[in-house]
Amino acid sequence: MNYSSIPSSSDAEYGELASVIRHILSLIKPNEADQIRRHQVINAFAAVISSVQSLRGATVNPFGSFVSNLYTRWGDLDISIDLPHLPHCPLVSASRNCKQNILKAIMRALRRNGGIHKLQFVPRARVPLLIFENSYHNISCDISVDNRVGRMKSKILLWISNVDERFRDMILLIKEWAKTHNINDPKSGSFNSYSLCLLVIFHFQMCTPAILPPLKDIFGENLVHALTGMDYNPELYLEGVCTGNISRFISQNRRINQNSLSELFVSFFERFSRLDSLSLDYAISTYTGRWEPLTNKAGWLEKNYAILVEDPFEQPDNAARAVSQTQLAMIFEAISETRRKLSNPAVLRNRNSLLRCMVRNNVNSGVGVSTPHRVYNNGSPAIDRFTHTAAAVPTIEERFQRTFRLENHRPPVHQQRPGAHYEQGHQTRVPRSSLDRSF
Repeated sequence: MNYSSIPSSSDAEYGELASVIRHILSLIKPNEADQIRRHQVINAFAAVISSVQSLRGATVNPFGSFVSNLYTRWGDLDISIDLPHLPHCPLVSASRNCKQNILKAIMRALRRNGGIHKLQFVPRARVPLLIFENSYHNISCDISVDNRVGRMKSKILLWISNVDERFRDMILLIKEWAKTHNINDPKSGSFNSYSLCLLVIFHFQMCTPAILPPLKDIFGENLVHALTGMDYNPELYLEGVCTGNISRFISQNRRINQNSLSELFVSFFERFSRLDSLSLDYAISTYTGRWEPLTNKAGWLEKNYAILVEDPFEQPDNAARAVSQTQLAMIFEAISETRRKLSNPAVLRNRNSLLRCMVRNNVNSGVGVSTPHRVYNNGSPAIDRFTHTAAAVPTIEERFQRTFRLENHRPPVHQQRPGAHYEQGHQTRVPRSSLDRSF
């Protein structure tokens, strides 16, 4: 639905805010070059994986905000190394110890290959991680092993974004606002980006009329259980269920929410203006689409979280478990301060005041913002010093279709080099052989 064509009574009141929102989105929305850079990093990483003998047959799959199309120009890149499984047992995942050993082997290969910095191994994270930054494109990458739940979450969020285009814009705006107020860093005890995404979903569910349905109406069970309890392809099954339910919701004869993006942005802070007191007794549940008493589920009260934002895909887990009491106070202060400013007619008419409240100064000014060191000749990308290849340019439509196929970079047969790695289909595949998990 094209919400921008809907007339709004807020045009006069929020005219300057609407202009600032358009400006911010123009700064933070990724363009085609940003998309190409990420494909190049994925292909380069796949080439490194192919050099690890024990990982022959593994596939390299992006997930997270890049796949959900909810990333900003400077967003991280999440990548899962998916291991080959036996045909009669396709759902058995690697053990935690095995995942740690695989990440160690990848770390050694990355050091040999070069072209990266800020390499960090995080073995004790809930999901063991290998983190590094691509030296050429300055894109931070989080590498995990067999992260099928993460991949499925990403796809569902992409399908949800198809319900209403305001959803993606709102996610990007709230992410940038949170970074501006230093409350988008789980390492320091504040929100991770996934929690912010869930807050926006909850806000859209609570609007009158609702923009999004409760997520239980899109998929009806715990995603982890669904992915491990089927004898056939669970991802294909869930795709059919989710897209079918979303299509039914869109086609329903229902009242359409006609609020402008400006109105939704302002009401977001009104929605969570009592977050400090509500979080003492209630959880934010996008699964049910309402505030849920902490007494409703076993373990919620015992964990004594600062705030509980239920992970709808892995109930009853808390997606905001990293938030500390100290940081929650800072989060509430940021929400309250923003609400006060957006309630002030003088601020709403002052472009500079709105910009200071909503966007980081370095983003607004372009100072300190990483840009790709690329050279284009006649519209074609130059050879990448990190990948040593020129990436093909997928169209936006091809990139974000449901099957998530990456552009095929395979050259004609007569130009192929023996033993070389080529990308095929929606996965970057490494030549298959038996998987040695001993390292």
